[in-house]
Amino acid sequence: MVTIKEVTNKKELKDFILFSFELFKDNPYWVPPLISEEMETFDKEKNPNLENCDLKLFLAYKNNKIVGKVAAIVNWDEVNELGKKKTRFGWFDVIDDLDVTKALLDKVTEFGKEKGMDHIEGPLGFSNLDKVGVLSEGFNEISTMISWYSLPYYVEHFEKLGMNKEKEYIESIFSMLDVDPKGFMRASKMIKERYKLKVMNFDNSADIIPYVDEMFAVFNTTYEKLQSYVTITPQQIEYVKRKHISFINPEYIKFIMDEHNNMIAFTIVMPGFAEALQKAKGKLFPFGWWHLLQAKKHSKEAVFYLIGVLPEYQKKGVTAVIFEEYYKVFKAKNIRTCVRTPELEENHAMHNLWKNFNPRIHKRRRTYKKDI
Repeated sequence: MVTIKEVTNKKELKDFILFSFELFKDNPYWVPPLISEEMETFDKEKNPNLENCDLKLFLAYKNNKIVGKVAAIVNWDEVNELGKKKTRFGWFDVIDDLDVTKALLDKVTEFGKEKGMDHIEGPLGFSNLDKVGVLSEGFNEISTMISWYSLPYYVEHFEKLGMNKEKEYIESIFSMLDVDPKGFMRASKMIKERYKLKVMNFDNSADIIPYVDEMFAVFNTTYEKLQSYVTITPQQIEYVKRKHISFINPEYIKFIMDEHNNMIAFTIVMPGFAEALQKAKGKLFPFGWWHLLQAKKHSKEAVFYLIGVLPEYQKKGVTAVIFEEYYKVFKAKNIRTCVRTPELEENHAMHNLWKNFNPRIHKRRRTYKKDI
């Protein structure tokens, strides 16, 4: 018999987080989060995503042992902005037992009905900046720090329970060793001259902070036409400033400005932290911080985290300017592999940015939906 219990205290929250460590402890493709970061994610005093969200966390037990978990979320910004009465579910992990998955999703459904919602969808985080989707391909590819790993039976469970695929995401990878820079370097010079563009490069994270608000304005404008996009709020932007900017190598953040010093494009790239996080095993101390620092300095992998190009510049070759700058940095750092994080399959404008780099789609993931 499956028993579902709501998480109501700090010990149960830690159990919620640590269940994934137990489930994937021998899996070479799972990348563990930092336990302290996960604890903060669900802290209303620290995470601004929770200011406009209702949240409940549930643990599934069988024979007094934890066998599954899920977060049930209503993002009221999404409900009010898009008019979608959606209950999100995320942080979903489970043993291969259909009854456990059903019991957890029944709790999500119950929560959604209490809030007046008419469907559930997931796996999703709180916002568009969070992790998304369950893997449908790429189970034998190492995850990244900004994506969930899952096993093949997750999809099987969802479909057996009558859920329908809602959105499809692709992830791809390409080798820097195969990149011929001549074309985009030549194009970059022409594009900069034609549109009077300039690149802002940084050596110090503190110098980036004054531009973050404008960066997210570009981000919001880039994606606002996608049917599922919810505007990033000022509170979320402040959180990114405080939590993440200093964590990223400043030379991995690029802003493209027009002749009036208005931002028209940006890109944020992160070092590959996956193997360092596996070594850290969820803890910064005693040695986790050292593994992460080494990855920040010496990783040979670059992960494209966020990219935004104003719509009026999306077909004008601005990416040639971006890639010229990154090519210089990647060559200096001996970067060998570039990874693209999940992009909506329908986002053709974004896919076209990469067409000259021979990317290989190595993972697919999707969200599932069910009316309630």
